[in-house]
Parts: sequence; structure tokens; C-alpha cells
Amino acid sequence: MFQKNQSLTGTITDLTLEGNGVCKIDGFPFFIPKTAIGDTICFKIVKVLSSYGYGIVETILTPSPDRIQSDCPAFSRCGGCLFRHIRYEAELKQKQKAVADAFSRIGGFSLTPEPILSGDPLRYRNKAQFPFGTDAGGKVVLGFFAKRSHRLIPLEDCPLQDEAFASIAAATVQWANDNQVSVYDEKTKKGVLRHLFLRSGKATKTVLFTLVTATESVPALSALVKIIRKRFPSVTGILVNVNPEDTNVILGEKYIPLWGDPVLRDRLLDTDFEISPAAFYQVNHDMTERLYQLAYDYAGFSGKEFLLDLYCGIGSVGLCACRKLDRLLGVEIIPKAIESAKVNARLNGFQNGTFIAADAAKAAQTLAKDGLSPDVIIVDPPRKGCDPQTLASIADMAPEKIVMISCNPATAARDCKLLSEMGYAPTRLRPVDMFPRTGHVETIVLLQRETL
Repeated sequence: MFQKNQSLTGTITDLTLEGNGVCKIDGFPFFIPKTAIGDTICFKIVKVLSSYGYGIVETILTPSPDRIQSDCPAFSRCGGCLFRHIRYEAELKQKQKAVADAFSRIGGFSLTPEPILSGDPLRYRNKAQFPFGTDAGGKVVLGFFAKRSHRLIPLEDCPLQDEAFASIAAATVQWANDNQVSVYDEKTKKGVLRHLFLRSGKATKTVLFTLVTATESVPALSALVKIIRKRFPSVTGILVNVNPEDTNVILGEKYIPLWGDPVLRDRLLDTDFEISPAAFYQVNHDMTERLYQLAYDYAGFSGKEFLLDLYCGIGSVGLCACRKLDRLLGVEIIPKAIESAKVNARLNGFQNGTFIAADAAKAAQTLAKDGLSPDVIIVDPPRKGCDPQTLASIADMAPEKIVMISCNPATAARDCKLLSEMGYAPTRLRPVDMFPRTGHVETIVLLQRETL
């Protein structure tokens, strides 16, 4: 019925979190990027499958009321943002809908989500990972990779990132060109510069500067340190990270401190943190504080609770709640993260927090067998969600409340469905927009133990 390269006309009626508008022709859906609900378009078919197809816009015949002019010159090429072409309010509406649909369709729940929690969609990212490259004239550049590729889009600034990063990136590029420092080539496996990795502390107004290189020997490093120290007083530490491996992983194992503090220092909800370059730390400081406060409101802490924090990372969720708790136990599979959590507990003088390095499933099983009885369990799993074994062990510990924080509404709905079959009913649900202009949305759920 439909063929590749065929041109069709239709109206966009829905929008996915992958950034594709949905246009149905005789009931057959086509997914078309960079469109908005209400657009009437002429589009060309680029792929047809058995039950759906893909297209690209040829002409926008009637623009949607939600459509706006993008404020970023790299939007059509960069792989970061998906929604810079629509009003932020329209994006929030779609994220609210996505969470509601997941819990209705996958979870089978009739629970209506509370209104999405949102903040400033600009300059919220406290982390930037700029890959190095060269332009047509052989000059060193920094930028971002195009979607699903290693094709570099030269760009030293991004509307999502801390505004301090652009000038630091520009100075680093100038240093590299002035001193003819080579860029690592993935094909030849030769060259020096791989990434510029910057992290900032929103509360402390500081920056940690990490230059990722393929070799330990880097020309003119002392000159770079002088430039950064002189021009950017917010930078409190400068490091080289050596990554000689043929890999897409950005950071290697070896760090060489060049000057200053080798960790970033920041503050969340009156709690101090030391963050190493490799440590997981939420990229949106202000929304992280609001997310955590919402989690504590859901938990209803009175000061007498024992909290189990699964997938705790460097301990930020639990530590920010420590003053509200009788006891905290954090569990994380990455030993370095647990060491950071212990450091952060000592940094704040907390003596009621314990952290162990273990797989969440195995730890939950062991703790359940030992008769551990937490009052509240906060679980913040990766995108793939929790495995059934972990969920079963959580239920075996019989907490009064489970607070689930998830970056994937589909797996959150799936996991809540399994927990509901184990006696835990979701009673509150709210989307949180931690990553404006992207296709990601955080979901927080309160599940309460049902009484027989």
C-alpha cells in the first residue's frame, strides 16, 4: 500500500518521547522527527515495516500552534535535544501523557499522575563531555556527536549546559591549536586529545576540569594549567585522565592531578558532597533537590524511620535524608561509589548511615534472610529497572512504604505491576522533568503495603 520515497500529506496527532511525531494515513502510523502535534505536513516515506513506517518532512503546510523557532544552531544536527522546536509547555504535556500511558497500558493502573514537576529548561546541566575533533582545515575543535554517530558537530556551547563551560572550552581549543596538540584518531589509533570533561557545582559555583587523553605524555600541559588558572577562578581542580583503550567509554582508569582539588565539591539540601570525575551525580542540581524532597514527602519521614536505599550510588538520596532518619543503609554494586558514599557521610558528620557494596538483588535477599525490617525502601534503579528477584526480596522485607525513582516510565510501570502482585499498591505517582528538551522523564512512585 505504501512505498519508500512516496510522498504523502497528513496531520501530526501524537508525539513520542523519541522525538517523533505520529501521522496516521488510513490508520497506518508513520513516525516523523522534528514535527509537532497539529502540524499539517507533506512527508516522504523513508522506511516501511509491517505495522508502521518512518518519514521525513518535505514541507510544513500548516505549522502547529506549539511550534517555535529553535534557539540552538545545532538542534537539527546534534543528538542531544529532541524538543527545541516546540513550546516547553507542550513538551511537559507529552511527558505527563507518556507516564500516564505507561502506568495505564503496561501497569494496568487507573492511578492519575500528579502534575509534572518542572523547572528552568535552560543551563541546567552541570556536566559536559566534549569530544575533540578537527575541522576541514585541520584545526582542533570541540563539539558534540550527531545522533547515532561519531560525526562531530563543532560547538563549544549548548543551551542546556552551565554557561561557564563555553569559555573554558574555547580557551582549551585555543591552547590545543597554539601548541599543535594532536587529536586522537579512532581509525589510526594515533593522537593525544580525546575529550574535555567538565563538572560544575551549582551551590559552590566551582568547576572541575578534566582533560581526557590517549597518552600520558601531553605537550604544553603547564601552559594549559596557567591559562585555566589565570582566566577561570571558578576552576578549583585540573586533572588529566588517561584512556589509551579502543573504546567508546570516555574515562580511563588513570588520573593525573595537575593542580588543585581532584574532586568537585557541591551541596544538595544542606548536605555536602565530594564528587570524583567518574562518580554518578545528577546533572540537574535544582531539580534533584526538588525530586529528593518529593521522595521524602512521599516517604513521610518522622525521624524514627530505618531507610534502605537501593542503587544508592554516592549516597546522595539517603544522605540528604539522614537528618530525618533514625538509621540509613545504602547498597550499591560499584565499590568506588560506596567509598564515596562513606566519605560523604563522614564529611557531614553522619553516624547513622552505613553503606555496603553489593548487587541489589543479592543484598536484598541477604538482608531479607537476616530479618532486616526497614520502614521505607527507596529504590532508584538503572533504565532497565529492577529484576524480579530484587522486587521479591524487597517485598519479603515488608516495609510500610516503597518509594521508586525511575528514569524509565515503562520499566517503572512494569516493576510496580509486579510489586502490586506482592501486596504493594501504588498510591501516588508524579513525573519530574529532570532533563528538559530531551526525551527523558523521571518518574517517582509511592507504593504502600496493603493490609489484609
